[in-house]
Amino acid sequence: MTDREPPPLSVADAARLIRLGRAVIEIETRALAALVERVDDAFVAAARHMLACPGRIVVLGMGKSGHIGSKFAATLASTGTPAFFVHPGEASHGDMGMITAQDVVFALSNSGETDELTILVPLIKRLGVPLIAMTGNQRSTLAEAATVHLYVPVEQEACPLGLAPTSSTTAALAMGDALAVALLEARGFTQEDFARSHPGGALGRRLLLRIRDLMHQGPQMPVVRPATPVVEALLEMTRKGLGLTAVAGDDGRVQGVFTDGDLRRALDRGAEVLHTPVAEVMTRQCKTVQVEMLAAEALRIMQDSKINALLVVDPAHTLVGVLNMHDLLKARVL
Repeated sequence: MTDREPPPLSVADAARLIRLGRAVIEIETRALAALVERVDDAFVAAARHMLACPGRIVVLGMGKSGHIGSKFAATLASTGTPAFFVHPGEASHGDMGMITAQDVVFALSNSGETDELTILVPLIKRLGVPLIAMTGNQRSTLAEAATVHLYVPVEQEACPLGLAPTSSTTAALAMGDALAVALLEARGFTQEDFARSHPGGALGRRLLLRIRDLMHQGPQMPVVRPATPVVEALLEMTRKGLGLTAVAGDDGRVQGVFTDGDLRRALDRGAEVLHTPVAEVMTRQCKTVQVEMLAAEALRIMQDSKINALLVVDPAHTLVGVLNMHDLLKARVL
């Protein structure tokens, strides 16, 4: 079964679609450019209330503003500002109980007259919590009731009918992002903090996983002594299945590594290697890493050095583990 093919468009119709699409982007670009001047004292006041909030930022919004509000709350929560979204319709039927006296309420409405929001204003006032409103109407009910009003007007919606929220939602989204990033910076939020709130994502794995979390250690670690015959070193490599074996002295300090490549090079020289001490054919200047190093950094070393495994050592250069490329692939560090 094949996908159904859409009917062909005339050249004129295709050109019209392109023209309309570009017009939307141009209109919304102008709306965003005008928004820069709206990052003002009210923006600072909103940020101060949010930074000082001992509870959470409770975001409210209906319809398209609700979608923007939900994204705003998620962005805040993932960048160090505890927040969640509450649907205003549900708030009128019990979910107001989710708002406490420790919170800050952030309400989005382009008109500022959304019934589901304005009906909540007296209840919010009774709680005594700060109300931050983001609207495109300075004289609206929501704007006049707010502790802080973020004025986010747009000259025109990108919808040709002037009906569908387009420029206004883009502007609200951008202002929300501006606030979230400003708060992130003010809180000293770091990459590691971000990773802790995204442990299942690629960034979380890159910033949280360390070599100690992935390395083979103890009985899983391939290791032989320098005097071990090559044939026994090969058996150790086969048993542990990592394509190499570390070579360490009686004190556990790493002296080198023996790999398939070392064996091939020895055979190319025509040497009778099977009963030769592994120390005579091993690579002495091998790459080593520390257990606390990020797994992503170990990956970079492997890629730069064009190798598939690393020996893990402690500060005294004592062998504590072995890490190979398959471990990184399995952990999805790549």
